[in-house]
Amino acid sequence: MNAFFEIEGKKEVTKWRGTVSGIVEAPAEKVWGLVSKTKRLPEWVTMVERCTDLEGKEGIPGYTRLISGFMFPQEDGERSWIKERLVSMDMDSSLRSYVYRMDASNIVGLDGSVNTLKVVDYGQDSTLVDWSFEVNPLEGLCEDSIVDYLGFLYKSCINRIQGAIEAAASNKV
Repeated sequence: MNAFFEIEGKKEVTKWRGTVSGIVEAPAEKVWGLVSKTKRLPEWVTMVERCTDLEGKEGIPGYTRLISGFMFPQEDGERSWIKERLVSMDMDSSLRSYVYRMDASNIVGLDGSVNTLKVVDYGQDSTLVDWSFEVNPLEGLCEDSIVDYLGFLYKSCINRIQGAIEAAASNKV
C-alpha cells in the first residue's frame, strides 16, 4: 500500500515491501557459507554473472560491490548492474543476517531499495532462509505486481541454494 505521511513539512512515501521464505535441506552454517560470500553469488542467483569488489572489506558495513548480469531485462539488451553497499551483517550463531542497500543501478526503481537476508537454523540439518525487500514506489506501476515479481525472483534464488551447496560439495570430491 502506498501511504503518505508528513515529517516536518515534507511529504514522504512509504516503501513497497515484500518477504519470501523457504526451507533449505542443509545446515545453517553451510547455507550461510554460501549466501554470505559475494564471490559465490552466481552459484545461487543465476541471473548474476559477475561480482566485483569496489570498496571496503567483505562482511564489514560499508563494503560495496558491483553485480552484473541479466537480473532485469534492459530495453537495449545490455546487462543489468547494481552497486550495492553492505549496511549491516550479523553472524550470531542463532540468526545470521545481512542488509544491502542498492545505491545505484541501471534498473528503474531499484536505487535506494534495501534487501535483508536472514538464515535461521530450523533443526535437523534444515535452514529457514528469509529474504525481505523494500523498494521506492514506482509511478505508473502497480505495487502488487512489483512486489510479486521481486518475490518470485528472490524465491527462485532461495530454491537454488540447496542445489548450489550440493554442487559445491560434489566438486570438492
